[in-house]
Amino acid sequence: MYTTYHLSSAQEITPDILESIKATFKSKPITITVEEEIDTTTHLASSSANKAMLEKSLKQAKKGKFIELKSKDL
Repeated sequence: MYTTYHLSSAQEITPDILESIKATFKSKPITITVEEEIDTTTHLASSSANKAMLEKSLKQAKKGKFIELKSKDL
Protein backbone atom coordinates (compact mmCIF):
# COMPACT_ATOMS: atom_id res chain seq x y z
CA MET A 1 0.00 0.00 0.00
CA TYR A 2 1.16 3.53 -0.76
CA THR A 3 -0.08 6.75 0.83
CA THR A 4 1.10 10.32 0.25
CA TYR A 5 0.43 13.23 2.57
CA HIS A 6 0.93 16.73 1.11
CA LEU A 7 1.41 19.35 3.81
CA SER A 8 2.09 23.05 3.39
CA SER A 9 4.66 22.89 6.21
CA ALA A 10 6.09 20.54 8.79
CA GLN A 11 4.03 22.42 11.37
CA GLU A 12 0.96 20.60 10.02
CA ILE A 13 2.21 17.22 11.25
CA THR A 14 -0.21 16.37 14.02
CA PRO A 15 -0.78 13.42 16.32
CA ASP A 16 -3.90 12.71 14.21
CA ILE A 17 -1.76 12.12 11.12
CA LEU A 18 0.52 9.77 13.04
CA GLU A 19 -2.48 7.89 14.44
CA SER A 20 -3.91 7.61 10.92
CA ILE A 21 -0.66 6.05 9.69
CA LYS A 22 -0.65 3.62 12.61
CA ALA A 23 -4.29 2.65 11.97
CA THR A 24 -3.75 2.21 8.24
CA PHE A 25 -0.57 0.15 8.35
CA LYS A 26 -1.05 -1.52 11.77
CA SER A 27 1.87 -3.88 12.43
CA LYS A 28 3.19 -3.94 8.85
CA PRO A 29 6.75 -2.69 8.25
CA ILE A 30 6.76 0.82 6.77
CA THR A 31 9.23 3.37 5.41
CA ILE A 32 8.71 7.07 6.01
CA THR A 33 10.45 9.45 3.62
CA VAL A 34 10.24 13.21 4.05
CA GLU A 35 11.21 15.50 1.19
CA GLU A 36 10.75 19.15 0.45
CA GLU A 37 8.08 19.73 -2.17
CA ILE A 38 8.99 22.09 -5.00
CA ASP A 39 6.38 24.02 -6.91
CA THR A 40 5.54 23.07 -10.48
CA THR A 41 7.27 26.06 -12.10
CA THR A 42 10.52 25.37 -10.24
CA HIS A 43 10.33 21.71 -11.22
CA LEU A 44 9.70 22.50 -14.88
CA ALA A 45 12.50 25.09 -14.95
CA SER A 46 15.01 22.60 -13.50
CA SER A 47 15.62 21.26 -17.03
CA SER A 48 17.38 23.71 -19.37
CA ALA A 49 15.21 22.58 -22.30
CA ASN A 50 12.00 23.05 -20.32
CA LYS A 51 13.21 26.40 -18.98
CA ALA A 52 13.90 27.66 -22.51
CA MET A 53 10.45 26.51 -23.65
CA LEU A 54 8.76 28.22 -20.68
CA GLU A 55 10.63 31.47 -21.34
CA LYS A 56 9.66 31.36 -25.03
CA SER A 57 6.02 30.69 -24.13
CA LEU A 58 5.98 33.59 -21.66
CA LYS A 59 7.41 35.97 -24.29
CA GLN A 60 4.77 34.84 -26.79
CA ALA A 61 1.99 35.24 -24.21
CA LYS A 62 3.14 38.78 -23.38
CA LYS A 63 2.84 39.59 -27.09
CA GLY A 64 -0.66 38.09 -27.15
CA LYS A 65 0.39 35.08 -29.23
CA PHE A 66 -1.27 31.90 -28.00
CA ILE A 67 -1.51 28.40 -29.43
CA GLU A 68 -5.09 27.18 -29.37
CA LEU A 69 -5.60 23.46 -29.07
CA LYS A 70 -8.84 21.61 -29.52
CA SER A 71 -9.59 18.54 -27.40
CA LYS A 72 -9.27 16.31 -30.48
CA ASP A 73 -5.67 17.54 -30.89
CA LEU A 74 -4.62 16.39 -27.42
